Amino acid sequence: MSQAEKSPVVDLAGVGLNATDTLIHLQHYPARGAKGEYRSSSILPGGQVASTVIACAQWGLRTRYVGKLGEDDAARLHRSEFDRMGVEARILTVPGGASAQSLIFVDGTGERTVLNRRDDALIMRAEELSREWVVNARALHLDGWDTEAAIQAARWAREAGVPVIADLDELYAGIEQLVPLIDYLIVSRDFPNRFTGEADLEFALRRLQRESGCKLAAATLGEHGVLAWDGSRFYHSAAYSVPVVDTTGAGDIFHAGFIFALLQGWPLERQLDFACAAAALNCAGAGARGGIQPVERIEALMASGERHDAAEFALLAR
Repeated sequence: MSQAEKSPVVDLAGVGLNATDTLIHLQHYPARGAKGEYRSSSILPGGQVASTVIACAQWGLRTRYVGKLGEDDAARLHRSEFDRMGVEARILTVPGGASAQSLIFVDGTGERTVLNRRDDALIMRAEELSREWVVNARALHLDGWDTEAAIQAARWAREAGVPVIADLDELYAGIEQLVPLIDYLIVSRDFPNRFTGEADLEFALRRLQRESGCKLAAATLGEHGVLAWDGSRFYHSAAYSVPVVDTTGAGDIFHAGFIFALLQGWPLERQLDFACAAAALNCAGAGARGGIQPVERIEALMASGERHDAAEFALLAR
């Protein structure tokens, strides 16, 4: 679609990162300077916001993705996947450019290590966005990679009364201007500590919520689930225990689960539980989107699935 074409109202608009992931499966990491073997490799579409949007589309939401791609096979892979899933893709193409790439090493336990490569030409600028891409949506999802564009999108959303959800894991330049524009700030484990300077996670989440004015400040904690503060009380949702193949994309699918549940109008505890269950099931497949399951399967895990020991979280939070 061209930028001039009118955008219909969707449930979710996502502005942010896409990437093509090269997954390399190792039994264990070789020592520095040593040689090793890998079991398999595969090339799959990924990226924080793109994967979140795809998951929500798979669950029946009307979705729009806004981002930049190069002019290569990776771009064709992304476009094909957006078309297949019925996502309205507002893609800006960098002529002759290379799309973002990630090398992801997955060890025998399913834990992943990520190396990213992204050309500066792929940075989305504020003037490249269209306001209607953002405001013609029931919710907006952002990451912090293209901070300038994210700030503009969040401002438009705020003006239009569209709730803003963010997935932040780094202290990007200008992030202090973006954070106060977020309604649901769901970040990586150490982001609250680094952003606020508080050593204690609970203190950091309290301060993050108070100073930003967001409705919810939460940190995803891997196998320890999620800890969230809404300005009145803490919510801890323990992670579900599943056979782990690959943790790639767990955070992206957590955000998708939270957004889906938010748009259903469910209570916060159920929103967090649904997100945890969706993320856990995704870890049972390979790749950022390899384990996205139907809503019924996620709810079945919520009803009868085992969880990791909450006592382990209590020790972590001290």
